[in-house]
Amino acid sequence: MDDVIAPPYDVISPEEQQALEGRSPYNSVRVELPRAEPGLDRYSVAARLLAQWRAEGVVARDVVPAFYGYRMRFTDDERHPRQSVGVIGALGLEPPAPGGILPHERTTPKARSDRLQLLRATRANLSPIWGLSLATGLSDLLMAPQTAPVQAVDDDSVTHVLWPITDAKQVTGITEAVGSAPVVIADGHHRFETALTYQQERRATAGVQTGPFDLVMAFVVELVEEQLSVMPTHRLISGLPGDFDLQGTLSSEFEVVATDPPDVTVGSRMQQTGALALVTANGTWLLIPRTGVPRSSDPEDVDSMRLEPVLAKLPAHEVTYQHGWDLAAAAVAKGAAQAAILLRPPTVSQIAETGRGGERMPPKTTYFWPKPRTGLVFREVGG
Repeated sequence: MDDVIAPPYDVISPEEQQALEGRSPYNSVRVELPRAEPGLDRYSVAARLLAQWRAEGVVARDVVPAFYGYRMRFTDDERHPRQSVGVIGALGLEPPAPGGILPHERTTPKARSDRLQLLRATRANLSPIWGLSLATGLSDLLMAPQTAPVQAVDDDSVTHVLWPITDAKQVTGITEAVGSAPVVIADGHHRFETALTYQQERRATAGVQTGPFDLVMAFVVELVEEQLSVMPTHRLISGLPGDFDLQGTLSSEFEVVATDPPDVTVGSRMQQTGALALVTANGTWLLIPRTGVPRSSDPEDVDSMRLEPVLAKLPAHEVTYQHGWDLAAAAVAKGAAQAAILLRPPTVSQIAETGRGGERMPPKTTYFWPKPRTGLVFREVGG
């Protein structure tokens, strides 16, 4: 299984894609991020490959319907063993509503279009969205068997364990738990919105109002601190005029305080002062909000939400996203970006409150880690 799993499509670099393809002709990246071939666009290639894998027995339908318990075991930045356990199943599709599914981030049109074309071609959910259940007790219903049928280790040394759940009592318990409370989308907003669009298309063209297209494959985890590891997504800025005073502009909303160059302590410096950080070729500064230190329970006080209106006032520029303070700082050091603005991740309570309140954070606010792997479960949605 190590050779056929892949990370979610939106975190795979071109170099990683090539490496994954080299591991196996059946690596799931080949359908999740397909490449065009002579006479076939990339989406048609994905559909052909999936059909071929079915015919060859590389993938096969389970004999009976099942949920799938899914556990990710990993070591955090402080070398403590951690785990995240949830369940993969088919989540009922409905527009965002207070008592149902609650997105917490806005999406971008380009990514939605790409995922929709892939869904139309393959008629399958190739990777699960990640949902956070506000119900208590879900984790207790997901005890893993002594020997799990599927286990894989990814390139980050995260162990992924998967097992089918078919016991009627356990299935009922899981169904009732997930159905009893709202589900906040942690990751996969594009795939969720794509699934809603596809649902509307199928209802309009298939002449039926219900079908497999009324559900979307989801990995649902109980929304508790010990089950989640939230990391920040930093902003890289390029294309500003060479003489533009970025520090001066940011000073309208932030107190700009010089600090040491970024290293492993930069995150703790930011947390201690309630600050973002600006990194340029000329130095590093803490950006302390002038309206006060963010409160961990207030969804309005999230770094990305504070920064977004400030960036909107800048001259024409380009913003790209980068995980890891070291990679963001390296991009500035080698001239790939004029500046990096380092953010702190939102808290679990901020994510929950944003979802409950019907608000959405800016795109790429959260980065949940580790990521569920593509290739463990596919779900057909029919014609």
